[in-house]
Amino acid sequence: MHARHQDMSDEQLMQAYCQGDASAFDALYARHEMPLFRFVRRVLGPALAPQADEVFQDCWLRIVNNRDSFSAELGKWKTWAYSIAHHLALDRLRTSGREISVDALEAHGGQSGTERLEWLQSGLDISHHSAEDMAYWRAAGQQLLQCLEALPAVQRAVFLLHHEDGATLEELAHSLELGFETVKSRLRYALQKLRGCMQGYLQAGGSM
Repeated sequence: MHARHQDMSDEQLMQAYCQGDASAFDALYARHEMPLFRFVRRVLGPALAPQADEVFQDCWLRIVNNRDSFSAELGKWKTWAYSIAHHLALDRLRTSGREISVDALEAHGGQSGTERLEWLQSGLDISHHSAEDMAYWRAAGQQLLQCLEALPAVQRAVFLLHHEDGATLEELAHSLELGFETVKSRLRYALQKLRGCMQGYLQAGGSM
């Protein structure tokens, strides 16, 4: 990565690439290669894991081919790129005849008990036991995976996109080509179901 690119935002890098600076694209790729691959892997799930690399490469090809359609005024580059990955992954799931399966905890890169606790708190706003109880939180993490997989696919996808990069509802609505109220309701129902699922588990002391 060129030194001049280090302090540039994703949007600035994309604009530079569109203006003919090929090295700006290299910088963008290096910055997002692993996170974007993990996201694709997460949406595809374990059953289609062998196809993650192909979908990932298709995503970058789509980013290159559609570069003229990107506008920083309409949202963040990351939201735009992740939405492309989201659509490609869902298309692959549909053609394979499989439902979305979310390998969420694996894709978070082997979170520690404390990191998992923070994710649960911020995402679900739930009460919790001591973060020092690592065995408890490993079990809670597995329960969270089950709760996520129990969500309807459309709710699960919006929830993951929202928590992947902190995209606003307005950005998601634009990127996914959905109405704002549709995105809002999908996320609301997803959070309600996840909270209910996890609160029942936690209140039972992890014995569900």
